[in-house]
This record gives sequence, structure tokens and C-alpha cells, in this order.
Amino acid sequence: MTMNRALRYGGRVLALTATALGTVAATALPAAAEDQPTAEQIMADCGSGEGKCTFNSPKVGEAYLGKARQVSDLLYNCTTSPASQSMSWADTVGSSHSVGGSVTVGGGIEGIITASVTATYNYTWQSSHTETSNFTVTVRPGEVGWISRAQVMQRITGTWQTHYEDRKWDHYYWFVPDVVTGPAMNGTDGKHSAVMAKSRKMTAAEKKLCSSGSTRGEVFTRDH
Repeated sequence: MTMNRALRYGGRVLALTATALGTVAATALPAAAEDQPTAEQIMADCGSGEGKCTFNSPKVGEAYLGKARQVSDLLYNCTTSPASQSMSWADTVGSSHSVGGSVTVGGGIEGIITASVTATYNYTWQSSHTETSNFTVTVRPGEVGWISRAQVMQRITGTWQTHYEDRKWDHYYWFVPDVVTGPAMNGTDGKHSAVMAKSRKMTAAEKKLCSSGSTRGEVFTRDH
């Protein structure tokens, strides 16, 4: 459909004024009026394909190290000496955006962001990243150890533009500002993901587990 056809209404061509364009804030707006959608409603139409959407003018921010989180089982040392054990770990970090929560892998939103960032910066944006490996953890007597990992992250700001074939909420076009946060490649902007061993003292309840006959004087693990 040509632009002229898209803007033809009531037998005449309309200019792209406030009657044809709408802007929705990144945060949810009250749906009190029929002609004012929420940002989530606009994004749902982008994901389903009802609205023909683009992610305009993406700007990639500087990479940073995300918050460390537990990625392994817990290792309890019920012995009287320090204990070391090799533990496997797995970590999957996804993407989210300020408008609608997580970015679903394989969903319509993911493809639009990927195409926009690739065209602008000539590199492939990844909405999800998974790593697995092994790491040796040393735990002192009476303590609990585990493996934590922090992923290199990046934020991308941009504006969603939705084009409807027919007016919706009294507009052909809606614009929604958004911030997408997702994993970045290791080494981006000199930042590197980190894997580390963590430990803490056992709680009273955990010490009771150590004093039971089945675990006394042993090192044992428990799902995190």
C-alpha cells in the first residue's frame, strides 16, 4: 500500500498531523479512552504482525557487567577440613525491554530488533546467550559454596513505529520509545563476563543437616 493510499480518509488525503500519528510513553498508560492504547497493546500488535512495525534509530550503549547470580548447585562442607570439588554450571541470559518484559527468542519482536541493529551497526544482536562449563570450588568447614556468573550486558534505545492498514485508536501510526537490555559478546567495550566462587556460613537449619547421620563428615550438594 502506498503512503498516499494509507493516508486517504473520507475521500481526501490527510497530512501526517496529530490526527494520523500517535505517541505512547514507554510505561503503561491508563486505558481510559478508546483512542489511547497502552504501550503493551502497541507492542502486542508488533509481535503478532497486526501492526507493521520497525525499531527506528537504535542506539547501542556502552557494555557493562551485569549482576552476578548463582548458576550452580550448592556445596555444603560438613567436614572439619576445607573441601574442594569441581562443579558444573550453566547460565542462560535473555533480553528484556522496558515496554513489555522479556524478549521471546524466535518471536516477532526479536526479529525486528535484530534486523534494525544489524542494518545500523553491521553486527548481529543476540537476544539470548548460554554458557556451560566446570569450575572448582573450595569451601571451608561449616560453610556453603556455589558458583556465580556475571554476563556482559548492553542497552539499546530506540523507537517502535507501528503502521496500521486502517486506523486503530484513530491513528495509522503509533510510536513507542523503548530500551532493550540484553547480553553482549564477551570482550565488548573491553568488558568480560566473570565466573567466581562464592561462599557463606551455614544457617542453623543447614548445620542440623550436617549433624544428621546421613551427612555427618561429608561434602554434599543440593539443588539451588
